[in-house]
Amino acid sequence: MSYKTEFIEFMVRSGVLRFGDFTTKSGRKSPYFVNTGNYKTGAQMSRLGKYYAECLKTNVGDDFDVLFGPAYKGIPLATVTACSLFTEYGIDKPYCFNRKEAKDHGEGGNMVGAKLSDGDRVVIIEDVITAGTAVRETLPQLKAAADVKVEHMIISVDRMERGQSGTTAIKEIGAEFGIKVHPIVTVRDIIDHMHNREIDGEIPLNDEIRERMEKYLETYCEI
Repeated sequence: MSYKTEFIEFMVRSGVLRFGDFTTKSGRKSPYFVNTGNYKTGAQMSRLGKYYAECLKTNVGDDFDVLFGPAYKGIPLATVTACSLFTEYGIDKPYCFNRKEAKDHGEGGNMVGAKLSDGDRVVIIEDVITAGTAVRETLPQLKAAADVKVEHMIISVDRMERGQSGTTAIKEIGAEFGIKVHPIVTVRDIIDHMHNREIDGEIPLNDEIRERMEKYLETYCEI
């Protein structure tokens, strides 16, 4: 089993990937939902870091300087990724994250962790991309801290959904900022692996759910 298929089953067992009836932030009715806020234990976070680290190692290698986790969900993701990069591959890289509000006492500022320097190559660690809002909010903060280069981003799932421009958020970010987004898995990977697959005595993605997911992709996604 590849790390991608392991990751899909891990998300299901962790209650992060669910199938049914959901309303997304955009108001769309979706037959599946990904909520990384449902990771709750040390064991889960340890495994999660390994999947992120493997995706990063596979797609970027060690050709970067700093990991950055946008507040708030990106903070633990960047932390466990940095830990796993070291324990799994011996790659020891610094990480940092931002505050939602700048601190006006102590060291001040809105960045925590590694101090960014001009020319640093930063990899953003996030959960999912819907409209690219987090990237558009955090890039100015990174640039305000130092003249960094942001060329790569790692996320859990590519929902493959089109935005207002008619293309996916991942492609929008690539075109607008030159950032290559590397998902651990795509929604197509999820459908292909999970269809009629039994997980702990249940079949979460049966024929009916698959039909609804395929219709959702036809309506809202770039396939």
